Amino acid sequence: MTGPRSTFDNFYTAEQLHSVPTDYTPLKLPPPGSTTQLVFPSAGLLHIYRPSRRRRIINRAVDRLEQSGLPGSEFAIAHLYDKYRRNLSATTLQQTGRVALAFLSFFQENNGQNFERITRKDIAAFVEREQDRGLHITSVKHHLATVYAFLQFLVDNQILSADILLKKIRIRLPEVLPKAIPAEDQKRLLAVIQNKRDRALILLLLHTGMRIGELLQVTMADIVLPERKILLYIGEKNMEGRVVYYSSEAEKALRAWLKIRKPDQTHLFYGNRQKQLSCTRAWMIMHDYLKKAGLAGKGYSLHSLRHTFATNLLNAGLRLEVLQQLLGHRSIDVTLRYARMSSTTRENEYFKAMAVIEKGENNEHHRVSSHLQKVFEEKKLLRKNR
Repeated sequence: MTGPRSTFDNFYTAEQLHSVPTDYTPLKLPPPGSTTQLVFPSAGLLHIYRPSRRRRIINRAVDRLEQSGLPGSEFAIAHLYDKYRRNLSATTLQQTGRVALAFLSFFQENNGQNFERITRKDIAAFVEREQDRGLHITSVKHHLATVYAFLQFLVDNQILSADILLKKIRIRLPEVLPKAIPAEDQKRLLAVIQNKRDRALILLLLHTGMRIGELLQVTMADIVLPERKILLYIGEKNMEGRVVYYSSEAEKALRAWLKIRKPDQTHLFYGNRQKQLSCTRAWMIMHDYLKKAGLAGKGYSLHSLRHTFATNLLNAGLRLEVLQQLLGHRSIDVTLRYARMSSTTRENEYFKAMAVIEKGENNEHHRVSSHLQKVFEEKKLLRKNR
């Protein structure tokens, strides 16, 4: 052989060449300039690098920012890499890249090229633009938080003055109480779920309070069957680990699923093609059962199972700080939302009092006890003497 293909001449040693059978047909190489490709049997054994989802997301975001040529794009890229190094989630990286690109594009359209002259008015104008686009107010608030995180990064690196962070723009969200599923609707839903995998999925969500993203990440190694608990090493939102527990009913459904589950699968739940079950597919499963149970028009979702878990436990007398840990809330203020809607005692006391009012009974002596009334009178006298 001559030319660039002569490297194949010394592929075999002399001993190996003597051992080649007499009926061996040498490899015929395509002529120079041919588009024919050679496929070697060992090609499938080569290691193929597959970047992680986080890496793929940040690569796409960086490419878009570089191609945009927008003022401040180099700062946004540095901000993205900083978040990547700090091991923030793929969802956070994706939103950061998307919002940063939109914010820089808006700034260029309205203020020109000098990004270091950004003011509070620019941020306010961006918020108004997002609202004018018809985005949900929660999405607008998340976009504003992403912008401020970017600006905080620039302040920390002495690119912008700290004055940009004074008097931050605040967006007030309407308070929406979590929607729990009533007991009768829970029974109707569970009555139509016969599939063992789906029943274990729904009952674990209902009796652990996990988010669907957290449950779909659970592997067999995370489950402690004798103690009926699941170890969550990284929370979906707060990136902190916690332990959740499941009931005897959920245990029965889980063990029924484990009997038919393929043992070679890593994750607890997988789809028809033996791949990890996706959130979209899990929602479709829930939607189908809601429709089958005649509950499709009530606005229930997979997250409603988490709300129901929290409400049921508070009604049963669980302390609020314990529920906070089970749900994985960083702030107890978030957990307090359930306390505002879950007190069966408050409900019972209301209907008891209303029944008395509707009967027209005179219950003046029940309003203040005689002992307390005496204390009140004594305090009035003390005030007069002063």
